[in-house]
Amino acid sequence: MSQKEKLIIFDTTLRDGEQSPGASMTREEKIRIARALERMRVDVIEAGFPAASKGDFEAVQAVAQAVTESRICGLARAREQDIERAGEALRVAKQARIHTFIATSPIHMEKKLQMSPDQVVEQAVWAVKYARQFCDDVEFSPEDAGRSEPDFLCRIIEAVIAAGATTINIPDTVGYNVPQQFGALIADLRERVPNSDKAVWSVHCHNDLGLAVANSLAAVQAGARQVECTINGLGERAGNASLEEVVMAVRTRQDIFSCDTGINTQEIVPTSRLVSNITGFAVQPNKAIVGANAFAHESGIHQDGVLKHRETYEIMRAEDVGWFTNRMVLGKHSGRNAFRTRLQELGVSFDSEEQLNEAFVRFKDLADKKHEIFDEDLQALVTEANIALENERVKLVYLNVCSQTGETPVARVILSVDGVERESEAAGSGPVDAAFKAIESIVASDAELLLYSVNNITTGTDALGEVTVRLDRGGRIVNGQGSDTDIVIASAKAYVNAVNKILQGAGRTHPQAADV
Repeated sequence: MSQKEKLIIFDTTLRDGEQSPGASMTREEKIRIARALERMRVDVIEAGFPAASKGDFEAVQAVAQAVTESRICGLARAREQDIERAGEALRVAKQARIHTFIATSPIHMEKKLQMSPDQVVEQAVWAVKYARQFCDDVEFSPEDAGRSEPDFLCRIIEAVIAAGATTINIPDTVGYNVPQQFGALIADLRERVPNSDKAVWSVHCHNDLGLAVANSLAAVQAGARQVECTINGLGERAGNASLEEVVMAVRTRQDIFSCDTGINTQEIVPTSRLVSNITGFAVQPNKAIVGANAFAHESGIHQDGVLKHRETYEIMRAEDVGWFTNRMVLGKHSGRNAFRTRLQELGVSFDSEEQLNEAFVRFKDLADKKHEIFDEDLQALVTEANIALENERVKLVYLNVCSQTGETPVARVILSVDGVERESEAAGSGPVDAAFKAIESIVASDAELLLYSVNNITTGTDALGEVTVRLDRGGRIVNGQGSDTDIVIASAKAYVNAVNKILQGAGRTHPQAADV
């Protein structure tokens, strides 16, 4: 990196990204994403909020055990139980960090915490000192710093650095700031806090006004040397700063930035697609860096310019971020070894032969339906195979849908519920609606359908279609996924998958919604 300073990339896809309604991930899915982030050479992976639930604790612990190159971080409120749970979950990590936080804005301290400023400072200092008993690397965040009083921020930051905080993270928790203001805040804090040189300065920006990346970059120019971000900008509400945009902005504009990341940028697109596949959150086609149209040119003038000299309209090479690189097309004649090898190259490993066999059977079934199978198809197949091996109470056995012009579609479905086959028939406004109603008449989940999304995984009329179904029952939100070359069958699989999660008590509310 020659004379350039290191810009630390702190990925919180597995924690803050998972707080998007319906973006909950299983432990195995978190491990798959964490390994992809490790291949990308992400410096710090925030694996979750161990005190939020038993599942979060186990996921953080599993990621800490699976990843050795990246530092693993656990979030903890400034509470004894939170910090202890984080310390316990991270005990197996080769490199660990505890990230503790407490709100500092007047509205949060008064309305949410119901604590005085003095009490907040005292609690923050105690939390940092207590966290240092579990690991040497402790990060502190003054929540809602973007709306906090600068004088108070200086006071609490000086105190927590003196207490042992090694990273100071300034979050724009509600996405309220604008770049010039936020950059000035970082510069002001670094100048006014007497011991500011004893910690790494970090930022965590939300995208409520579409300024998360811009604010993050303004902070970097003002001296911040860690950016907290997520793959695809995933996150609650409008999301977080997008990792790929931050990394490529800094990398592309080295004439502006006096720092650079250590990210392997060729892993950006594969990781983006993995996260999209697992969470069910499709990437919009015109999304910067990772969108399908990010390097597409339709205008004749643009096409002519690119053909004559790429840099006339492209400031980055598509290959540098992972487009069209290292692709292997598999087909019906591909063997188990080629299948396993390609999945290993994609960061997918199997804990048992049963998992491999289930995925390989689905691969062969798909190969009979479409000529070429791409990496995106393989990732979807692995997700489907993992779903099949879960302890599902409800399984789709049979689906028949009759849909014709001028007639009301009717669906007939057979489900296995706790090992007993049950049959139902229902009419609907369309084939998918009819299938959902037939399934619901059997399972009686009483859930509200919040989202129905269809995404083609690759191109062509024989493409594997992926369906995401989001259900809400009593405030518990779950995401169901299904894939098939037949979109109606994929839809039924997704609904059944979501129902199983509801029956298993899965889903999540905001983990920080508990009293703080």
